[in-house]
Amino acid sequence: METYGTIVRFFQDGGIFMYPIMIVLALGISIAIERYFHLSRSTSVNKKTWHELMPLIKAGEYKRALAVSTESKAAIGKIMNYGLSRTTTARRRDDIETAMEEGLMEVVPSLEKRTHYIATFANIATLLGLLGTIVGLISAFTAVSHADPAEKADLLSASISVAMNTTAFGLMAAIPLLLIYSVLQSKTTTLVDSLEMASVKFINMLTEQKKASGA
Repeated sequence: METYGTIVRFFQDGGIFMYPIMIVLALGISIAIERYFHLSRSTSVNKKTWHELMPLIKAGEYKRALAVSTESKAAIGKIMNYGLSRTTTARRRDDIETAMEEGLMEVVPSLEKRTHYIATFANIATLLGLLGTIVGLISAFTAVSHADPAEKADLLSASISVAMNTTAFGLMAAIPLLLIYSVLQSKTTTLVDSLEMASVKFINMLTEQKKASGA
């Protein structure tokens, strides 16, 4: 109960700027939760789709693989669909690579969207904290200028202590948001790298099969 009272008092003493910092923190956490589950689900679905397509591609059943990739909503399914749709018409490896790069360019933005907002919210929280402190210090010095000289030191130290609450809370919001952003950015990069690796594996496999059939 005492801890709860301390938190409430800390929040109230910070002034009006504590509220926008709280809103920014809530927005950042909401986006982080949504992005984490989206990326986790995408990773799982991509692995499942990859394991469905690989046996078909290895067996040379491109039509069945194309049908599976067309119905799939996974990122890897969309990329494979671009490549498989060109296998019958493309004469060169570069044509298939270009098609799959086009598919990759289509799916990557959906994996990266909104993540950058978390870093932006971290910066906003820090700046709001500093702004709240500056406004608080201005108010403190204004109030102290009209106070009794004997009380100025005590009033000034108390006012500065309260004004610093917004900076402290801004940093308390910004640091976790930056850590979360780093985790999500790493998770996104790993997912994109896996898609690129799958594309290269598919093209290499297709090239080897064409060479074997030509031989």
